[in-house]
Amino acid sequence: MALPVLFLPGMMCDARLFAPQIAALSQERAVQVAALTGQDSTAAMAAEVLAHAPPQFALAGLSMGGIVAMEVLAQAPDRVARLALLDTNPLAEVPQVQERRAPQIARALSGALAQVMREDMMPRYLAPGSDPALLDLCLEMALDLGPAVFARQSLALRDRPDRQAVLAGHGGPALVLMGEGDRLCPRDRHDLMHALMPQSRLAVIAGAGHLPTLEQPEAVTAELRRWLADG
Repeated sequence: MALPVLFLPGMMCDARLFAPQIAALSQERAVQVAALTGQDSTAAMAAEVLAHAPPQFALAGLSMGGIVAMEVLAQAPDRVARLALLDTNPLAEVPQVQERRAPQIARALSGALAQVMREDMMPRYLAPGSDPALLDLCLEMALDLGPAVFARQSLALRDRPDRQAVLAGHGGPALVLMGEGDRLCPRDRHDLMHALMPQSRLAVIAGAGHLPTLEQPEAVTAELRRWLADG
C-alpha cells in the first residue's frame, strides 16, 4: 500500500495551499492536511498532528508547516518515513523578527488582520511574474482562519526552538525544496538543511517565491512524486 502523505500548511494558510498537489497525489495514495490552528507552540501543534496522523507517513511542510514538521520529527522520528521541507527555516526566530510579533498580534486582534496581511506579510510572498490572484487566495485563507489563529501561530513561530540537530539525526529520504525567489526563507537556509541531511535532494523551483506549490504547481508536484517514488 502506498505511503500516506501528510501536508502541513504555512502561516494563515489551509489545504488550499496544496490544492494542486492534493489533486494529483490523491489519485495515488491517501493525502491528509493538518490544521495548525488550535495551539500556540510548535510542540503542541506537532503533538496534535501526531494524534490524528497515520502510524507512518510521508511528511511535507511549507514555511511554518515545515517548522512544525521538524517538531513532529523531533517527537516521533519513527513515524516519519519521508520528510519534505519547503520554503522553511530550521533556526530559531531572530530577535528583530520576534520584536515585530506583539505589535502585529495587537493589530490583528483589534480588527486589522487584513491590513497586517496586506502590508506586513503578503508583499514578500510571490516571485515577480507570479499570478497576483494568488494574493487574493492568501488573504481569503487568512480571513477565513481569523485573528485568534494569527495570534497563536505568531506566538508559536516567535518561540520556536532551533531544530538543526533534529534534521542531522534524520537518515530517511528527504527533499529540501524552495522557490528560487523566496525572500522570506532564502537560499542559505535551504543549503543548511541540505547539508544537515546529506541524503536529501535540494530542489530550487524557478519562477517561484515563497509559495511554489501555487506559483509553479506542476514543477513542485513532480518533485514530490520523485520524493515519494517507491514509497
